[in-house]
Amino acid sequence: MAVTLDAQLLEILACPSPDHAPLRAGSPGDPEADALTCTECGRVYPVRDGIPVLLLDEATTPEGSETSSADGA
Repeated sequence: MAVTLDAQLLEILACPSPDHAPLRAGSPGDPEADALTCTECGRVYPVRDGIPVLLLDEATTPEGSETSSADGA
């Protein structure tokens, strides 16, 4: 299911990393995913019950980058 956020909200949301880049709907592998992807660093933030979870610890990072501590390792 694709992210269904208000267009104005999506326009003002930004990645919480120091880059503060805009976000786009979907993930790199699935444009219909319930997620938002940073256009700069590539982190993918989940959208749960229509609410973006913009926490760095909850984000998944692109392959080859530092991994978040969310994997429990």
